[in-house]
Amino acid sequence: MRQNLIVFLSFGLMSINLQAAPSLAVLEFELKDLTLKPGVPAEIKRTTSIKPLLEGELRSAGYQIVNIPLPAQQEADSGVGYLFDHADVAAQLGKKFDADYVLVGRLHKPSFLFAYLMGNLVRVKDAQLVGKFISESKGPNAELTIKAVESLTVKIDNILDHRYTPPPPVKH
Repeated sequence: MRQNLIVFLSFGLMSINLQAAPSLAVLEFELKDLTLKPGVPAEIKRTTSIKPLLEGELRSAGYQIVNIPLPAQQEADSGVGYLFDHADVAAQLGKKFDADYVLVGRLHKPSFLFAYLMGNLVRVKDAQLVGKFISESKGPNAELTIKAVESLTVKIDNILDHRYTPPPPVKH
């Protein structure tokens, strides 16, 4: 009986140390294209690919992903860049869907040669901006976008729980 009690207490102590991963809502990324030919279909496609890629990387590290439907995001957004610049409004949106954190993202494209994946991480409980991240992507190639997403995931994870291990480089 004493041995059973020790085993039970050991498992109890272990479970105290195991905390659930924070829940994170990733909003749709917006495109801020400053090139002479803004908003081409390829850039719109790349921009819409970022959210599912980022959610996949975060999910692989054990984070709970909270879905905020696009209409709810659009309703909270008062214009281009509004949620990106207003952590308090992003936090209110996250609170409606029980997220611990909200990532508001942007694909900033100042040139045809490179773009920046930018993310603002907002802690919902106090509406604090806890991280501003930038990852560069040189060229429009999908593989480079994936690498930029992995880099962004590392930066987010460094603020949160240090759970993520990026995949090894692909050898060609």
